[in-house]
Amino acid sequence: MRDVLRRLVAGEITEEEAVSELRRVQLEELGGRARLDLGRFLRRGIPEVVLATGKTPTDAARLAVAMAERQGQGLISRMTAEHQAGLRDLASVAGMQVIAYASSARVTRPGFEPEPTGGKVGILTAGTSDLPAAEEAKMVVEACGLEVRLDADLGVAGLHRFVGPLASTLEWGCDVIIVAAGMDGVLPGLVSGLIDVPVIGLPVSTGYGRGGAGEAALTTMLQSCSTGLVVVNIDNGVGAGAAAVLIAQRRLRGRSTASTAKASAPTTSKPNSAAAKIHDTSGPPGMAKSSARTSTASSTPAKSHGKPRRRLP
Repeated sequence: MRDVLRRLVAGEITEEEAVSELRRVQLEELGGRARLDLGRFLRRGIPEVVLATGKTPTDAARLAVAMAERQGQGLISRMTAEHQAGLRDLASVAGMQVIAYASSARVTRPGFEPEPTGGKVGILTAGTSDLPAAEEAKMVVEACGLEVRLDADLGVAGLHRFVGPLASTLEWGCDVIIVAAGMDGVLPGLVSGLIDVPVIGLPVSTGYGRGGAGEAALTTMLQSCSTGLVVVNIDNGVGAGAAAVLIAQRRLRGRSTASTAKASAPTTSKPNSAAAKIHDTSGPPGMAKSSARTSTASSTPAKSHGKPRRRLP
């Protein structure tokens, strides 16, 4: 987009040509089968993610590689083994790198790195079965230039296990924490009730029998006694990652604004606590200015009822 605007200012393209190119940058159609929203990252700070479910391995790989060609990286989630193989093959032909995240991946052009923002997102999981959803969130966060710290297998069945990783994540300086949990889904509410950092609950479809597909975890998080817990849908790692990015970026902007305001605020001088000085007084017109003299108030002896007080010898 900046390149188009520079060429327009330089007179290399006409206004109509610039409008046409900007439209193509914002939305590009691939063979009539998909329309890539290439301007989403510029609008929201979060890139588009290709959902592999329901797409052939070839089509899914083409979409991810096409995005990487145009904006440096392409994100894809919910891949099967066939999707992963197709993506590796097509990326290899295009000379691109594939960064794997469980069943998700990020395809990048050679030398591309997201611009770092300084934000930090912590991710905790109750069990190792929750890692695919947590990795999906991690992919989105890293694609947006934020740092990620992930600690797994900290569920309430062994409550002592999560104390150390949680403390380390807070000391690391995270702006927001994603907590992924299946089964009864208790861990996000527990974490949210202990800390003042925003917490996003990510219910995962792990469990047994009734409610074992994530419904029990979702209900528990929605009914949490811990106020302020934010909850996304079942297995929605992309949604959790996107929410974490937006929260972290907002907190960063808030700190930056506060620092700027503090630096630009005028320094207040210390109040003058010294006693007021007695200034020279002016006499009547025609008389020289004389200095005011301090006088002590003379005490008038208290009078008794009708009789003057006798002085002591």
